[in-house]
Amino acid sequence: MDKKRIAIIIGFLIIVVVLGYVMYRLFFAPAPTITPTVTPTTTAGGAFPTADTGGATIIPGTTPGILPTTGESVVTPVVPEAETRLTQIVDNRVNGARVAGDGQLNFYNEQDGKFYRRSKTGRLELMSDQVFFNVDTITWSSATDEAILEYPDGANIYYNFNTKRQVTLPKHWEDFSFSGGGENIAAKSMGLSPENHWLISATPDGNEINLIEPMGNNADKVSVKWSPSGEVVATSLTGKALGADRQELLFVGQYGENFPSTVIEGRGFDSQWSPTGDKLLYNVYSSRSDFKPELWVVNASGDEIGTGRKLLQINTWSEKCAFGGNRFVYCGVPQTMETGAGFAPALSDNIPDFVYRIDTQTGLRTQIPLTENHTIESMTVSDDGNTLYFTDKKQAGLFELDI
Repeated sequence: MDKKRIAIIIGFLIIVVVLGYVMYRLFFAPAPTITPTVTPTTTAGGAFPTADTGGATIIPGTTPGILPTTGESVVTPVVPEAETRLTQIVDNRVNGARVAGDGQLNFYNEQDGKFYRRSKTGRLELMSDQVFFNVDTITWSSATDEAILEYPDGANIYYNFNTKRQVTLPKHWEDFSFSGGGENIAAKSMGLSPENHWLISATPDGNEINLIEPMGNNADKVSVKWSPSGEVVATSLTGKALGADRQELLFVGQYGENFPSTVIEGRGFDSQWSPTGDKLLYNVYSSRSDFKPELWVVNASGDEIGTGRKLLQINTWSEKCAFGGNRFVYCGVPQTMETGAGFAPALSDNIPDFVYRIDTQTGLRTQIPLTENHTIESMTVSDDGNTLYFTDKKQAGLFELDI
């Protein structure tokens, strides 16, 4: 074989090897592993390394003592369901459920017309053998086992469950409230003419009547709710006109005291006192809230009246709430709410509620899970703060929720 042919063969073999290597690198060789360069973080002894710089996380409304303004919200933690327990403790329709000063639960059974108490151990017993059929409204004394019973026809009865004493009160008295110690009541005395419309006080059996203030044609603007501290007998929306969505709320004492007033941002005012009487929880609606009720809290004692006014960012009515101590309040809050529910509450009668615990100081709200749907009518909290009792607008019975 001549040298020229040998050179051609060798060159061909070299080309084949080179092409084979190129094809191997392109299609079959594994991708190389790249090991990044790590710069160690130097920390002081016993300290954790700092995180990379990032944007600050801000929760609106969590500045101490300041609640969020409209449009802001606070973080809403949820109590795990395993920590809650819901029990129906009475099957019949119940009215006037409240936790008495001795910690026992009192209520009226609409089916048999009798009053019952439930002890802290869960035992049910009659408060009296007396039957009171068709009672419409029950106003309890917070200090004693006494109550004012109002009937649909306007009849009113005072009853003492300890002494079994019963007294018929005038039919033209309405909207009763007991003083903090239970020694007196306040009411509206609605005579035949406006000049005989008075805010009055009296002993619970109707004696020792004291005329506090004339109401005239403004009786519908007066809310009779005696504060637990004893200072305020009623509130009145007869202050200065401030526009369509603002009103001046006056505080009325038993002896003509000149209390400061406060301004409320809306209409449809309804309220309840904190246990010590230093705060007032109330709901109003306005065009700003799409005419949905909003909860507010304000200082309401002595020279502090009108200070510390806070919007709680909750759409519900104060009658669906109950204080658990002086700082926290529990509320049934409709899961959805239509525009205009403030002046037409029946729009929410078929809407199930969430239950929230609201910190009136910080605005933080915690959801208390319900294992079934309920539309809260009224609620009350046990004296140790561990149990919530409530009635349902659509379902008969009395329910107990461990909180």
